[in-house]
Amino acid sequence: MAENGEEKLIATVQHIIKTLGRTDTMTEDILKVFSNYDGRFSIDKLSGKRDAASGVGGGGGGGSSEEQQHVPMTSFERTLRTLDRQISQVINQERLIWSESDAAEGFLEAVDDLIATIKDLESAPLGNNQHLLDRADDLLQKCMFRLEREFKSLIERPDDAAPAAPSRPTGFDSDESDEYEYDEDIEDARIPIARPVTDYDVVIDALPPGSVSDLHKIARRMVAAGFGRECAETYVVARKGFLEESVARLGLRYRTAEDVKTAPWDELELEIARWIPAFNMVFKILVPSERQLCDRLFDGLLPYGDMAFAGASRPPALQLLSFADAVAAGSRAPERLFRVVDMYEAARDLLPELETIFSDEYSCALRNEVATVCSALGSSIKGIFMELENLIRRDPVRVAVPGGGLHPITRYVMNYLRAACGSRQTLEEVMEGGDFGAMSVGPIDPDRPTSSLAIHIAWIMDVLQKNLEAKSELYREPALSCVFLMNNGKYILQKVKDSELGVLLGEEWSKQMNSKVRRWNREYHRVWAKIVSVLQINDGGVRPEKLRVFNNYLDENCKIQREWVIADEQMRIDLRMAIMDSVVPAYRTFLSRLRAISDTRDVYVKYTPEDVEACIGELFQGTEKR
Repeated sequence: MAENGEEKLIATVQHIIKTLGRTDTMTEDILKVFSNYDGRFSIDKLSGKRDAASGVGGGGGGGSSEEQQHVPMTSFERTLRTLDRQISQVINQERLIWSESDAAEGFLEAVDDLIATIKDLESAPLGNNQHLLDRADDLLQKCMFRLEREFKSLIERPDDAAPAAPSRPTGFDSDESDEYEYDEDIEDARIPIARPVTDYDVVIDALPPGSVSDLHKIARRMVAAGFGRECAETYVVARKGFLEESVARLGLRYRTAEDVKTAPWDELELEIARWIPAFNMVFKILVPSERQLCDRLFDGLLPYGDMAFAGASRPPALQLLSFADAVAAGSRAPERLFRVVDMYEAARDLLPELETIFSDEYSCALRNEVATVCSALGSSIKGIFMELENLIRRDPVRVAVPGGGLHPITRYVMNYLRAACGSRQTLEEVMEGGDFGAMSVGPIDPDRPTSSLAIHIAWIMDVLQKNLEAKSELYREPALSCVFLMNNGKYILQKVKDSELGVLLGEEWSKQMNSKVRRWNREYHRVWAKIVSVLQINDGGVRPEKLRVFNNYLDENCKIQREWVIADEQMRIDLRMAIMDSVVPAYRTFLSRLRAISDTRDVYVKYTPEDVEACIGELFQGTEKR
């Protein structure tokens, strides 16, 4: 009896539904009302038995012709219509869905139901379901468009969708007035420039944890719906502004290859000085932070996290790499060496760290590009060294240095090489494997270090020495030529001694150079030997006329050599002493013999031995005028 009563009750409800449900929408609404009112009136029960009910309370007679012609909706139709109504109400609103957590969760549930319904439709026999599948796909497309908008907004403006405050873009906690400087050179804007960073063991939390969780939920739905690539592309677009601003805060502006090529070196040098810390900041903090964010947002959603990371990281990375590539392809002027070495070392030291960060198939190309730029910078370093050799060769042999002093090319080359050897390890690294055949360095000295860098520096020294020997021929006095070569040779030895240059050139090279300096010293003393030879006592005896010739020689040489230059103080003292030791004793002996045999001796005596010493002591005063 109870079962019969329940059947009559359900039949009555079905009759009411058929009578009032003039449209599919009205029928669905009535079904929902009854199903919510009493658990016995489930939608499945009411819809399943509705076709069998022909009448209620009137003895089971047929209903009206209109009722009999009504075709009931299928389960798919009802579900799809319900989802359409729920989803449309949400996606048509202007405010962000994620500004209300309940609305967001309800929308995601509806999307899940829609995806499940589409899968059911795809697995069911087509029959009359194709139009339903098309409707479901259209609705899913609308959902994805809206999810893209929400996804982008949550990344760009997380504070508009959630109460949690976003992290500072630079990852610091200090007040902005202390944290930034401003680049006044950039027109139409005062760009805050981040102060230098020394600790790169930092990860930037660019988004609040709540936003990351919401974004992951959205990404899961988009991937499940087959829109994973669109989701990754939306991420790239949304992160573009943050990443561009981050690079701008590092003080870098975009420069074309032509800009770099035509920029004055002092301006470019300043830009390189900014580039090095910016390069480290981007690849050691910004890019790893982006990797972590993508891994969290797309957790379990491979390969879309890798796609998003590669797409987002590429623009700032390429901005830095294109600048470095332009510098590497630019002028080979020797003054660029040290900055280019700094850039090379920054890229080289970073490569091992990029093995892990750029390990997937989408971002590995970025690591390869860093390696390519590193190689280009290395080639530039080798080219700059080659240019140093050319610079020495091109230095004109036209004007002699006054007084035989230190030539500017010697000072420049030796200080340059000494400073360059501060980066000896890096220079040896880039020089190894280089083709030096064109330099015609000749046979390698077995007693000389044979690394590519050592050979190259030895060759530069040989080129410098030949250049100096050619310049020494500009002097009319052979003695002054020797002074010039002594000055420059001594300076070279001083710069080589107790430095990496000495290690690279080897002990044998230093011995040979010292031998040359001593030879030039001996050749210089020939002019004084000629003067002393006048005082020699031979078969002709001691003649007063010899004293007159000596006086003329002494006057002439002291007057001339007083203006000559001996740059090294100790060599200047030693040279004066050597001249005194050669001249003064011979002069004193000659005077003694002359006074012993001649009554007219005082007529020819112009100088006392002490006067000769004083005259020699005033040689090389040109040193004090430099």
